[in-house]
Amino acid sequence: MAGISVSGLISNSFNWQSIVDQLIQIDSAPIAKLNTDTADNNNRLASFASLKSGLTDLQTSANALAADGLFNGRIASSATPNSSWSSTAANSAATGSYAIAVTQLASAAQRTGASGISAGLSASSNVSGITLATMPTAIAPTAGTFTVNGATVTVALTDSLQDVFDKISAATGGIVTAAYDSATDKVSLTSSDNSEIVLGAGNDTSNLLSALRLANNGTGSLTSSSALGNASLNVPLVDARLVGSFGAVDGSGNGTFAINGVSIAYNINTDSLATVLSRISASSAGVSASYDGASNRVILTNNATGDVGIGASDTSGSLLAALGLTTGSTLVHGKNALFSVNGGATISSASNTLDAATLGVPGLSVTVNTKDTQTISVAGNVANMQNAIQDFVTKFNSLQDFITSQTEITKGADGKVTAAVLSDDQEVGNWSSQLRSLAFSAVSGLSGTIKQLDNLGIDFNSADSTLVIKDQAKLTAALTNHSEDVAAFFNTSTTGFAAQFDTFLTKTLDPNSGALAIETNTLTQNNADIVTQIATLNSRLADERSRLTDAFLAMQTAQSEAQQQQQTLNNMFAPKTTS
Repeated sequence: MAGISVSGLISNSFNWQSIVDQLIQIDSAPIAKLNTDTADNNNRLASFASLKSGLTDLQTSANALAADGLFNGRIASSATPNSSWSSTAANSAATGSYAIAVTQLASAAQRTGASGISAGLSASSNVSGITLATMPTAIAPTAGTFTVNGATVTVALTDSLQDVFDKISAATGGIVTAAYDSATDKVSLTSSDNSEIVLGAGNDTSNLLSALRLANNGTGSLTSSSALGNASLNVPLVDARLVGSFGAVDGSGNGTFAINGVSIAYNINTDSLATVLSRISASSAGVSASYDGASNRVILTNNATGDVGIGASDTSGSLLAALGLTTGSTLVHGKNALFSVNGGATISSASNTLDAATLGVPGLSVTVNTKDTQTISVAGNVANMQNAIQDFVTKFNSLQDFITSQTEITKGADGKVTAAVLSDDQEVGNWSSQLRSLAFSAVSGLSGTIKQLDNLGIDFNSADSTLVIKDQAKLTAALTNHSEDVAAFFNTSTTGFAAQFDTFLTKTLDPNSGALAIETNTLTQNNADIVTQIATLNSRLADERSRLTDAFLAMQTAQSEAQQQQQTLNNMFAPKTTS
C-alpha cells in the first residue's frame, strides 16, 4: 500500500498527501541549515585557497630577493656603439670603467705544406685521354658554353681536354690555339696574329675557364695562373695521385705519424686523404688539417691562438713527407694579442679572450675581435635588482588587499552592515598585521647603510597597509652605490629581510601544522560531517514519509469499510414500497 498515491478520502476531498509533504518539509529544516553551512564552508575554503596562493607567491618573491647574484651581480658593457666585442663580469666584480686599447689581435700558427704534392693533369702534352668528367682540377668542370673572342664554345663532360682545344680553334677560325704543358701543369692560349685574347661573356654557362685558371690579361698569350693537377681526396691514398712515396709502411700498408706528439695511424690501401685529414682534426693534437686545392698543399692550423709551434714528423712510413709537411713546409708563427688597460703597460695574451687574470681586473672577461680602444664599464645590474624589489612590493600589496577584502565589515549608505567571508577569523587578520610588522622592522646586526625598507625609499601607503616606493631616486642610489649593503639587508641568513619572511610564511603554509592547513582541514572535515548528517536525516525523513503514508492509507481503508457497512444497514432498513 505504501506506493499507492491517493488524493483524498472517499468521504470528502481531504488531501492527506499534501499534509504529508508539509510535515516532511517542516522536518527537513535542519537539512536546509546544513546545506547553508556547507555553502559557507565552501566559500571559506575558496578564500583560503586564494590566500594560500597569495602567501606562496609572496614567499617565492621574498626568496628571490635572497637569490645569489641578484645584488652582487654585475653587467659589463662597451661605451662604443654597436661594439662587436663581448664582455662578461662575474658576481662581485669590481665596478668601474676600464679603457682597453688593443694594438694586435691574437692569431693561430700555421704549418703550410709544400705546394704541388700531386701529379699534374697528364704526364705528357697529349691530353686526348683526359675527359672533363675525370679531370683532377681543384674546381670540377661543368658542361655548357664559354666564350673566346666573342665565339661560343660548347663542351660536354664526355669531351677530352684535347676536344676542348680543338673546339676553341674551330670557334675562332684558327686564330686562338690551346695547348697543355706537362712540365708546368698549365694550359696556355695563343693568338696567331698576336691580337688580344678576350675570354668569357655574361651568358657563359660552363665554368671551364675558371677550372683551367685562365683569365684575361690584355695580351695575345694567356696561361693558367697555377698548376692544375690536384690530389684526389676521396680515394685510397695509394690512388690519390700524390707524387711522393709512402716509404716504410708495413706489408698491409699501415703507417703512423705524429702531430704535436700525438700518434695518428693510417693505411694507404683503405684510408683516403680526406679521412686522414679528418683524423688529424679530430685528434688531441690541437690542430685542424685542410687541403688547399688552389695551391695543391696541406695546411695545419692550431686550434688555439698565440705564438706556439706545430710539430709534425713521420714515425713509420713517409706520408707527411709525401704531403709536404716535413721538409719544405713553412711554420707561420701565430701572434699574441697586445693591449693595455687604462693607459698602462702593454700586456700580451695568447688568446683574444682577455680574462680577469690577464686584464688584472677581478671578475672581468673581454673577448676582442678588432684593433680598437673601447671603454668597458662594470656596474651592478640595477634593473634586475629593481624588478625583484618591485615584484615583492606587488605581491605583498596584492596579498594585503585580498586579506582586507576577505575580513572587512562594511556599512552601506543605507546603514546595512555587510561582513566578508572571513570577517570572524581573527587569525587571518593577524597575518596581515604580522606581515606589515616584518616589512617595516629593521634588520638587526647590520653595519651598512641599509637596515630597513625606509633606507631604500620604500614606505607604507598612508591610506592603507600596502607598500609604495616613495623615493625612486633614493632606491636607485642605494642599488647603484651600496649594492653590498642592500644584499646584506635582504640576504643575511636567519635575520635578513627575506629570511624572516620565509620563516613566517613557511610556518603559516606548513601542510601539517600550519594555521592555514589547520583551518582548511577543519572546514573540509566539517563538510564531510555535514554530508553524513544529511544522509542520516534523509534516511529518517524517508522512514517518516513511509510511516505517515501507511497511516493515512489505513485511515482511508477504515473509512471505506465504514461507508460500506453504513450502506448495507441503509439498504436493510429502507422502507419497502408497494405497487
